[in-house]
Amino acid sequence: MTRRFAADTSVSMDRSIAEIRTTVRRYGANEFMHMESDERAAVSFTMRGRRILFRVPMPDPKDRAFTHTDTGKPRAANVADAAWEQACRASWRALALVIKAKLEAVEVGIVVFEDEFLANTVPPGSSVTLGEAMREPMRIAHEGKSITPLLPYPGKKEGSDG
Repeated sequence: MTRRFAADTSVSMDRSIAEIRTTVRRYGANEFMHMESDERAAVSFTMRGRRILFRVPMPDPKDRAFTHTDTGKPRAANVADAAWEQACRASWRALALVIKAKLEAVEVGIVVFEDEFLANTVPPGSSVTLGEAMREPMRIAHEGKSITPLLPYPGKKEGSDG
């Protein structure tokens, strides 16, 4: 099993949020917002005339991964809380990493801002990102249809079925 990024981080959630705010401001954001509920968190910022939104599902403190050990024994409440908080800290660290990596890739010219943040862009007058809006239509488009192979088959002419 792959080890989760920042699984052992001691960086607090507040420090990660502050780091995200500092990072997006350093790269030119002129607005920043952070929101939380019991089930999810979100970070939004405005940059280059675009509203960018990242929604992050937060771990459920009642999840068996926190309330029980790997062998199925119940954990003490304080141990379960600590495991849940650790998972929350790891989620915030991962979000900080993703945002910083995307902005640095734009900065050095590996990618274009609009392309890199397209799925997280909220169009004017909308409350959902383009990625959220396109998930279901893309699922339907791919359902039952094959995609073109990355490498064509030897001897097969492009555009032909045989």
